[in-house]
Amino acid sequence: MHIREEKAERHTLAVIVDNEPGILARIAGLFTARGYNIESLTVSEITADKAVSRITIVTSASPATLEQIVAQLDRLVPVHRVHDLTAEGDHVERELALVKVRGVGDHRIEALRLAEVYRARVVDATTSSFVFEVTGGIEKIDKFVELMDEVGLIEVARTGVVAIARGKDAA
Repeated sequence: MHIREEKAERHTLAVIVDNEPGILARIAGLFTARGYNIESLTVSEITADKAVSRITIVTSASPATLEQIVAQLDRLVPVHRVHDLTAEGDHVERELALVKVRGVGDHRIEALRLAEVYRARVVDATTSSFVFEVTGGIEKIDKFVELMDEVGLIEVARTGVVAIARGKDAA
């Protein structure tokens, strides 16, 4: 008997749920109980009456495991629907990061130059540091943080991925 290992692929899921206490814990618990990893998690209310929320989850899993994840999420009572944005086609993903960097002397000039290249905005400045706001794909943010590490990185705060399908249809 030969067991074939399936390669884990990165997927972005949009989970539309009733906005009720404990739903996020139930979803996170579902992942934890089965040993699935959540790489990124964001939650936001999406209706004017605040009754419905959208949970965006980024995870890596084999196709069979991902099928199980989606099926188990679909079975939770407060879940309206689950969309695998990665499998369903083109979608837009973005993340926001706040990056604090030391900024004195030549390092100050280099930090500002790099921020301009990456279209990062200065949202706070002192005589010895900057806080930059940068948005974009995961790779862009990772690279910006890596470059700022060479200049004098102090601290990073990231929002996690938000995603939406392209086109006229809602996820």
